[in-house]
Amino acid sequence: MFSESKKNKNGEATRGQSNRIGKSTHIKGDVVSEADFRIDGKLEGSVKTTGKIVIGASGVITGKVNCTNADIEGRFEGELLVSNLLTIKSTATIEGEITIGKLSVEPGASLNASCTMKTGIKELKSSEGKKADKTA
Repeated sequence: MFSESKKNKNGEATRGQSNRIGKSTHIKGDVVSEADFRIDGKLEGSVKTTGKIVIGASGVITGKVNCTNADIEGRFEGELLVSNLLTIKSTATIEGEITIGKLSVEPGASLNASCTMKTGIKELKSSEGKKADKTA
């Protein structure tokens, strides 16, 4: 789940450092960290991390999340900015706006959001070598 090795601004390794919001915990406010997060409780506000966010099956976030990678099993409502990979599990419910680098969605997930992928537009070439239509 949190296997990537990262370093913070001071060059200190953040591997093995993770934050957990338990099932019976409810937080209102803004959270900033360079470590990974797992949310099994409820968070109302914003989370900003250079690490990974995991919203467990019982987890709920209402607000804004800005992270490198995210796995969502629970519920998210708001603005989600994931610079690399967003994985949406079959039990997840997402509403709002998402901006991502890559997306993986399991069958059964509920995704009711506007989605923007940051990878840009690629040009397709026809079999004759001419440029054809553009696609996202």
